[in-house]
Amino acid sequence: MARGVYIHIPFCHQICNYCDFNKVFFKNQPVGEYIEAIGQEMRMTVEKNPTAFVNIETIFLGGGTPTSLSVEQLTRLMELIHLYLPVNNVTEFSSEANPDELTHDKLLVLKKYGINRLSLGVQSFDQEILKKLGRTHSNDHVFSTLRDAKEVGFDNISIDLMYGLPGQTIEQWQETLDIAFSLELPHFSAYSLIVEPKTIFYNLMNKGKLSLPGEDSEAKMYDMLMHQMEAHGLKQYEISNFAKPGFESTHNCIYWENDEYAGFGAGASGYLDGVRYQNIGPLKKYIEAIENGDFPLLNTHVVTKQESIEEEMFLGLRKIDGVSKQHFIEKFDLPMEQLFSNHIEELVKEALVENTEDALKLSYKGRFVGNEVFQQFLLDS
Repeated sequence: MARGVYIHIPFCHQICNYCDFNKVFFKNQPVGEYIEAIGQEMRMTVEKNPTAFVNIETIFLGGGTPTSLSVEQLTRLMELIHLYLPVNNVTEFSSEANPDELTHDKLLVLKKYGINRLSLGVQSFDQEILKKLGRTHSNDHVFSTLRDAKEVGFDNISIDLMYGLPGQTIEQWQETLDIAFSLELPHFSAYSLIVEPKTIFYNLMNKGKLSLPGEDSEAKMYDMLMHQMEAHGLKQYEISNFAKPGFESTHNCIYWENDEYAGFGAGASGYLDGVRYQNIGPLKKYIEAIENGDFPLLNTHVVTKQESIEEEMFLGLRKIDGVSKQHFIEKFDLPMEQLFSNHIEELVKEALVENTEDALKLSYKGRFVGNEVFQQFLLDS
């Protein structure tokens, strides 16, 4: 049964140099047809398995950039969501947004149709770094958008930040943090740069033209982030996420708790009825599949019990509260120590995890090398 719904809007007016998500330039794209196709995918999916959607808690519009849509296009998308999805029990309805695209009229549309959480892609408050990233907004765009959003009635607002960026110094990161805290927002997400294949940064790195901070500097930035978020009343509840009490992202918690969700749109992924799936990525092929009355699936995979156990561990360990031992027993009918006692013992010795009576969780030290810890919970086939 789905707890959440993700809807992918792949359009961007500018492609960022680090982004590897499924996205296309907005110009000359079949935007209207795509929105109608998403509506039909939602209809087909809910009709096939209506009981899976009766209790959805969250809807998340991601991308790409949902706010690249015009007011009319955004309105039509919201109409289709309300037409085909049972939204009555949704408590968190989120949309990603670019600060230089989220106009007053678009804010009114989002508010009218029930969006109650905004996630702004800010990344940095240093204009030179923003240019390196391929971002087009300015700090003034951020400040004016936040003022506008609060005037319209949004109080659950998050911004994304990035560190370990090309040419970024400790001082620049500190300045970005200082400005971020001055905004007095209830939620922040902060990610270190990962240079992904098929990005401009990846090509530059292969040519030796991408100057990144070293591991020590990146670790220092993360340490600064964690300490200063805590000092400003923002509790770290996941490796990269910080919130004031009550403002944690329910939608993202669905992923980390290894629960089920539906994904709609080109390239979107989902997890329903024990099956992980991914949709066709290219827009025209996605639209063609829908118009032919077919589900736009690229691939499906039935998750085995072993895989589910592995996912439960490496997703759950991202949460600061860790993996609940009682929940693990209820879900898999055996204690986690029965499978991982040697690994847990070794990680405790290395001070990378804390093994309490109720949960297994990353230690402070372990948060810096999370991926290395997660790999310890891959079972032998």
